[in-house]
Amino acid sequence: MEILIMAGQLILGLSILVGLHELGHLLTAKMFGMRVEKYFIGFPPKIWSIQRGETEYGIGAIPLGGFVKISGMIDESLDTKAMDQEPEPWEFRAKPAWQRLIVMLGGIIVNVVVGIIIFIALAYQNGDSYLSKEEVNRYGIVAGPLAKEIGLRTGDKIVAYNGQDFTNFDMAVGSEVLLGNNSYYTVERNGQRIDVDVPNGLIEKLSEPEQRGTFIRPIEPFTIGEIVPTTPADKAGLQAGDRIVAVNGQPTQYFHEFQDALEALKGKTATLGIQRDGGNLTIPVEVTEEGTIGFQAKSGLNFTVVKYSFPEAVVAGTNEAFGVVYNNIKGFGKIFRGEVSASKALNGPIGIARMFGGVWDWGRFWFLTGLLSMILAFMNALPIPALDGGHSVILLYEMISGRKPSDAFLENAQKVGMVLLLGIMAFAIFNDVWKAVF
Repeated sequence: MEILIMAGQLILGLSILVGLHELGHLLTAKMFGMRVEKYFIGFPPKIWSIQRGETEYGIGAIPLGGFVKISGMIDESLDTKAMDQEPEPWEFRAKPAWQRLIVMLGGIIVNVVVGIIIFIALAYQNGDSYLSKEEVNRYGIVAGPLAKEIGLRTGDKIVAYNGQDFTNFDMAVGSEVLLGNNSYYTVERNGQRIDVDVPNGLIEKLSEPEQRGTFIRPIEPFTIGEIVPTTPADKAGLQAGDRIVAVNGQPTQYFHEFQDALEALKGKTATLGIQRDGGNLTIPVEVTEEGTIGFQAKSGLNFTVVKYSFPEAVVAGTNEAFGVVYNNIKGFGKIFRGEVSASKALNGPIGIARMFGGVWDWGRFWFLTGLLSMILAFMNALPIPALDGGHSVILLYEMISGRKPSDAFLENAQKVGMVLLLGIMAFAIFNDVWKAVF
């Protein structure tokens, strides 16, 4: 069921974004009097279609893209029969270069606008919730395996990163540190301040599935929050609000201590010391093979909650949307410099589906859809033949030089671009399967 939910969210999100992207091409083409022959969400074979005027609207069986077919344009269909004839006034090739450029940029513009709108809506509805520097440093951080590898220690208090102060803990584990060059933390340890360097290639190791979310996190006192039905915690009679103070007689004041204790008791029975309503209880509970018992922890740290007015949400949402593009540029820079391998940094359809998760959460769904909208805009803007960015570069050359490339050149460029895109897609899918299996 989890796999179906992941796939369903991915297909719905991509269908929305691809449909709107291609709609951007369709509307701008029709605005300039071009004939649009087809508008499809998904690739062939065709599942369903309907003819409205000059345009066939349809759905394809492969839900990983879509297309519009504009008369007189050399596109992925490579249908060049009509190119031997004189251009008709309603054909793409008969229009001025600036109009053709707007048509090619139409999909990118729509994806940018959609991404910004989604992030603005999320900012306005949810505001922002974060842990302040002071709150995190009440107890310090839990250093995961990679954090220990670079020299951080559990209990360290982060004073600054890259010499900069911060107010939000998310900033300390954000792109400026993990995607930057020559980054470092300044931490307070045993009354002394120490600089800890962050290797430029650390992000590659952090991209491994087993490392996600384990780099550094706050030390947190906790109580039991929501209990998952039919799990060992539910069967043992644990209740929301219970405070777990010991496991098999060993004190567990903080959540990471409790997690470590369960990790050592996988598949066994743990005896929990519980404080409930001012009294003390001892409750045995089975630990799963994954080292869990089935509840959501409620943090004892105080989160700062910020609510945005609509104008503030516009600023915050727009900044977050373009931050996605900025982080992608920095990420590609690390790949090109050889600091991160493409196989570990890039995700295909399977990897993206996993990001959505096996539970349908509308908040996460719209956040990831907004994220994908900005990434789709960025990727389509790359100057690769067959992508909107490749077509746009050729049109800009025509506008600047006053010379239109031959149809033969455009056809060959499209073929090269299609080979590149198919190769990238095949690599992404194979890479997903490889990571899932091995």
